[in-house]
Amino acid sequence: MRYLEEGKGLIDRDPVQASEKLYKAAEEVVKALTTHFNISEVLNTVNSRGRWTVTELEKAVRAIARKIGGWFVDAWDAANYLHVWGFHEAKLEPDGIRIRLPHIERMVSEAQKLIKG
Repeated sequence: MRYLEEGKGLIDRDPVQASEKLYKAAEEVVKALTTHFNISEVLNTVNSRGRWTVTELEKAVRAIARKIGGWFVDAWDAANYLHVWGFHEAKLEPDGIRIRLPHIERMVSEAQKLIKG
């Protein structure tokens, strides 16, 4: 929630940081749901390596999507777009971030429902 709220607050003032905060919110959702669903293939690799990589995030997204629906892949793709084009390349204007925001909000909202039961 923290990254989501921070990101939303930065959209007009600092689109680059807003993009990264919103991506981070999505990334944390993927990690939390991987743990929640005990996706051992991913968790074992992360634990042995000591860190997450794009490969593990992608495997986790696919596994989560199989459990909760294909919309999750689309939401992750929107988050990744923010990460690459909004943060690394600094090419997104506020409207380009805002149009992707509902995807990130849904990820966070659905994760909260699933984890809290």
